[in-house]
Amino acid sequence: MTDLAWIHGALTAARPQAVGALLRYFRDMDRAEEAFQDACLRALKSWPEKGPPRDPTAWLILVGRNAALDGVRKQSRNTALPPDEEISDLDDAESQLAERLDGSHYRDDVLRLLFICCHPELPATQQIALALRIVSGLTVPQIARAFLVGEAAMEQRITRAKARIAKAEVPFEAPGPAERAERVAAVAAMIYLLFNEGYSAGNDPQRAPLCDEAIRLARLLLRLFQTEPEIMGLTALMLLQQSRLAARFDAEGEIILLDDQDRSLWDPKLIGEGLALVDKAIRHNRPGAYQVQAAIAATHARAATAGDTDWAGIDGLYLALERMQPSPVITLNRAVAVSKLHGPAAALDMIEPLEKGLSGYFHFFGARGAFLLQLGRNKEARTAFDRAIALANTPAEAAHIRRHLDRLMQQAS
Repeated sequence: MTDLAWIHGALTAARPQAVGALLRYFRDMDRAEEAFQDACLRALKSWPEKGPPRDPTAWLILVGRNAALDGVRKQSRNTALPPDEEISDLDDAESQLAERLDGSHYRDDVLRLLFICCHPELPATQQIALALRIVSGLTVPQIARAFLVGEAAMEQRITRAKARIAKAEVPFEAPGPAERAERVAAVAAMIYLLFNEGYSAGNDPQRAPLCDEAIRLARLLLRLFQTEPEIMGLTALMLLQQSRLAARFDAEGEIILLDDQDRSLWDPKLIGEGLALVDKAIRHNRPGAYQVQAAIAATHARAATAGDTDWAGIDGLYLALERMQPSPVITLNRAVAVSKLHGPAAALDMIEPLEKGLSGYFHFFGARGAFLLQLGRNKEARTAFDRAIALANTPAEAAHIRRHLDRLMQQAS
């Protein structure tokens, strides 16, 4: 196996369970992260020569644990490290550990780790940031982008969270039912941020698996909270968004907007599961933000064509979401519905006051440029698109904006 891209993808996918298991074993966040990194380095050395193990996650857990223990022994007794082939001889131990990892419900190490990171000793923003860093391995810039804050501020937030967890001597054990109920909102928020990180990457093979991991975690969470409509809504929202994956990018990897997507490529199985959860959540008559977002996604999923979309219904749902959870990003999303109903001028008027709060947000300037372009204000549109390209998070986002700029150049020539 010489495909380093595949190896990187396997390491990324294995990280949540591997770090969760190592943390449970060592009860120290920094040591668990270091153990996982050591295992990754050994994988990069071993897998290209010997091929991938039967279960990469089990391999990384055992190798990381052994490497960390060897480090402890070397520090305390100055003993030599064992040879790589001895550490890598996993055989039946690997299969046994893989079976334990796969046969769990709440005892899933990743879900356990999420609840630990969302301990009430930490402020909510630190809980989610720490979970994204420890569980999912997102970089500080990625997490900072999700929170719309600077990288230095996010680095400090994560460091403080680790220090507070250590100082409070938080037990690295599964919390009881009452504690789980207290933390479920933070866990749900983290899962959705994890999904968004993968979803925004689109066709990036290294980050796209984050969507599948987030959906897996949401399903586990739903087993714990089977009558909680917000967890139903969260799971439905991600399923419905993920159902459009095959239609979101063309053969060159460029973004295809929702209105232009081939809806025959949408996954009917995911749509069916998502719609069933939306309907089940609504019957509880306890509306929440995830349920409203899922209802918006369901409205798109139920439209056979873009022209069949119930934009008035979507506008009303976004209005309800604004009241529940005021946010400039929600208002920006609602502006798309307003543009469909009342034209780009009305949408532009709606988003103009948002510029200060979204000055570092790619989608604000992309939307502003699109509305200006529809109004024939090409010079202002070009300025907005230039700003959007500077803020693009992925090559696909940048390429999408360049198409608009190319159109403007053709019109000017």
